[in-house]
Amino acid sequence: MSAKVVSKLKSQFGDRILDTTNFRGDETVTVALKDWVEVATFLKEDDACDMSMFVDLTAVDWPERETEGEPRFDLMLFLRSYTKKHRIAVRTKVKDQEKAPTLTSIWAGATWPEREVWDMFGIFFKGHRDMRRILLYEEFEGHPLRKDYPIDKAQPLIEYRDVEGTRKLPPFGIEEGQPFARVNWEERLAGRDQQVSPSIGAQVGQQRTLSDSRVAAAELAEVQAAVDAEPPPEAPQE
Repeated sequence: MSAKVVSKLKSQFGDRILDTTNFRGDETVTVALKDWVEVATFLKEDDACDMSMFVDLTAVDWPERETEGEPRFDLMLFLRSYTKKHRIAVRTKVKDQEKAPTLTSIWAGATWPEREVWDMFGIFFKGHRDMRRILLYEEFEGHPLRKDYPIDKAQPLIEYRDVEGTRKLPPFGIEEGQPFARVNWEERLAGRDQQVSPSIGAQVGQQRTLSDSRVAAAELAEVQAAVDAEPPPEAPQE
């Protein structure tokens, strides 16, 4: 069913459909950023496509592409048709600091996902009525899902503030919200082979104890050896 949507797009837009891929039945088409809104509008309004369901919108960071003169980000749109039961993904490439046109006039449900993409990746959407951070506070510096965002970056702490009409709990301590950046993990983990996260573990030379099957097998063998070394329980006396 989804292949018919790809054929419809090719018939309508010709070589403006830059690429198509199929992975296990999931169809993806790639378009230029200038065609982003027009293709999205067609997918919703065309009777044969009828992509009335906005599923999600997100981004993928490929910083190495910048060295090749290619746009850094993939912007991904996922759609589904209630009536036809088919689905499709639409991809476009966005340069760093380049603004993408909003899709909120087509699907109101794009409002929050576009804010999340701005918050996490730093892709700004032109025409969005409320382009604010949605997960992080306004004073947050940078965009944490970029692959060059430093894991030990400490964010500015701001004073607790009441917001009129909003009920919330005050913070529990100065490190709330920033524990990873404000703790000396090398000092805390010195002499112990315990992990906080795979990335921090790699920084301090630890093994991936949670996901490395070789390490897990060795630990299991060690436990089993300890069990085998225990003397059998004494038989109860009559």
